[in-house]
Amino acid sequence: MNEAGWFPALALDGIERRYGRAETTVEVLNGASLALYPGQSVALIAPSGAGKSTLLHVAGLLERPNAGEVTVGGVAASTMADDERTALRRGQIGFVYQFHHLLPEFTALENLVLPQMIAGLSRSEAASRGRELLGYLGLAARETHRPAELSGGEQQRVAIARAVANSPRVLLADEPTGNLDPKTADHVFATLAALVKATGLAALIATHNMDLAARMDRRVTIRDGRVTEMA
Repeated sequence: MNEAGWFPALALDGIERRYGRAETTVEVLNGASLALYPGQSVALIAPSGAGKSTLLHVAGLLERPNAGEVTVGGVAASTMADDERTALRRGQIGFVYQFHHLLPEFTALENLVLPQMIAGLSRSEAASRGRELLGYLGLAARETHRPAELSGGEQQRVAIARAVANSPRVLLADEPTGNLDPKTADHVFATLAALVKATGLAALIATHNMDLAARMDRRVTIRDGRVTEMA
């Protein structure tokens, strides 16, 4: 719990992650710990090979750590079966990647409706929530457009809306503005930051853009397999 009395939406405690066997073992994370709080955006800044993607994969329950605990919304995941981890991930964690990964044959709205229906919502409920999100992100007039008919910035805003459509506690983003020009990247980041504050999400955003990182609530890096705070 932090000084404001909030409990972490996501906590990593003593995470170890290594690959290979015997003499060829590579230790990527070695006692990494990090807490993300509701409504807080945290920039993850580290050089290639430092373990950013590994940290995001472990935090997102896509990989199991060799040691340590991942807790999402107060629920510890280390002893969960794979299907339980999948359910926790689908319900509590949203992902945004450098490339939007939208389904090309579906409209912007349909790309938001599908994951909600998979989660159990009716089509009408999912469409209502999808329109609300697209409107909030300035895309109300684009809901019937397919990805090929959208600009790069619009596609990434749809991807952000899809990531939060199921109201997760945590948003994990890996270079979400990496493929965008500076002006578009700034606009996409501004909408992402506003969404984090408005919904109370906890966001961990890997980025090489120091200007955008400076606008987040916290900045962390990975040194010698551990997460450390930056000024």
